[in-house]
Amino acid sequence: MPLTIVVAGGSGFIGREVVARLATAGHRVIVPTRRRYRARELYLLPTVEVVECDVTVPAKLVRLLRGADALLNLVGILNESGRATFAHVHVDFARDIVAACEAAGVRRYVHMSAQNAAPDAPSKYLRSKGEAEAIVAASSLAWTVFRPNVVFGRGDRLTSMFVGLAGFGMPLPLGGANAELAPVWVEDVAWCIARALTLDATILQRYELCGPQAMTLASLVRTTLDIAGRPRAVIPLPDGLARLLAAVLERLPGKLLTRDNLASLSVPAVCAAPFPAVFGVEPTPFAALAPSWLGPGAARSEYDVFRARVGRD
Repeated sequence: MPLTIVVAGGSGFIGREVVARLATAGHRVIVPTRRRYRARELYLLPTVEVVECDVTVPAKLVRLLRGADALLNLVGILNESGRATFAHVHVDFARDIVAACEAAGVRRYVHMSAQNAAPDAPSKYLRSKGEAEAIVAASSLAWTVFRPNVVFGRGDRLTSMFVGLAGFGMPLPLGGANAELAPVWVEDVAWCIARALTLDATILQRYELCGPQAMTLASLVRTTLDIAGRPRAVIPLPDGLARLLAAVLERLPGKLLTRDNLASLSVPAVCAAPFPAVFGVEPTPFAALAPSWLGPGAARSEYDVFRARVGRD
């Protein structure tokens, strides 16, 4: 039976894939955004409605949720900027969105957190994610929490950043080079989030999502650049020098690296258990998919790929 689903953060990297999955399944999807043009790729999906709405205003959020069956909260930031702090975007918004669901009578709620999220985690980012999880778990909602590893795919921030830096033709100094990761494909994450809405067994559960290929950050960067045809020397930095570099970069536009990023990388990001069997999907390794958007001949834009997916190629 088709549902009406509000997706906060539906215009983001992971959100677009989730919305496409939900639309393909025939659900009515409402994507709120402060600037409607930022979600223009989603206009192509026939069951998706993009509405201009500031969901940080509780009253507007409650009105938006009236008549909805479920809410997906995919809102998140990797770095703080001005008023967009981790406490505001992750913790305060989680508190407001839970209250809005309860006020609007929306019981089903799916929340995207992060692997290693915990109130005592080493970084502000992970601590704020952990605090948000605690708010969700204490609510009366039928919630599901996802804790993905580093998420990769066409348009992801990580691989795009390093391919861009390699364009300068210089060796790449790398902080956190030995950080342990298990990158997970964005479409595998989207599949699980969309499927959770129709699986009662996922209610009141937390799921870690890791890809099958464990690697260090340095090996991920080297593999990315090799596939993109831009091989460069990667120079692992000692911790002290990495923190010094991050202290400089976090003050520059774009914040390529921050000290909080390094703190997040200090905790191994690997899953203790296999990919959750309840979702019926085998995760795909990074090396098997990266050539589809990084390799030669993969110059099609993300917009063109989206058009092809909805049969408008």
